[in-house]
Amino acid sequence: MENVTKWLLCPCCDGKTRIKLRQDTVMKSFPLFCPKCRRETLIDECGFKVNVIERGELR
Repeated sequence: MENVTKWLLCPCCDGKTRIKLRQDTVMKSFPLFCPKCRRETLIDECGFKVNVIERGELR
């Protein structure tokens, strides 16, 4: 099996962050910081699919 990796892109500006993902990476309520737009966004990630968590969804 080949180790496929991708850079995690900012969901706001599509800039490259400092996080590199593997196929088997799973993140829950991860505070993603983008150095380009300087925003912090809560995300869930599983299998290269990123979902942005809205503030009301944290409960």
